[in-house]
Amino acid sequence: MSFIHRFRIKLIVTVLSIVLLATPTLSSAQCAMCSLNAENSTKEGNTQGKGLNDGILFLLAMPFMIAAGVGFLWYKKFRNSSDRNNFTLGKQIEE
Repeated sequence: MSFIHRFRIKLIVTVLSIVLLATPTLSSAQCAMCSLNAENSTKEGNTQGKGLNDGILFLLAMPFMIAAGVGFLWYKKFRNSSDRNNFTLGKQIEE
């Protein structure tokens, strides 16, 4: 594949990505019952809104905890394998 062909493909992908990311989309963030519950709780001073926010934070925290666990295991695996590679290299140099 020539340089110009690869450049053309990268340019098309970049322009398409920018257009798709810059296009605003209309979305409703909550279901009708959740938004109604949140609006009513703030008007009346209830604590239901606090419970709703705590639930959202709990649901948001779980993917981050899973990602942190995977990252930690990945770090441990590659740290140990690089230590072993350095040991075998040092052993070969001594012989």
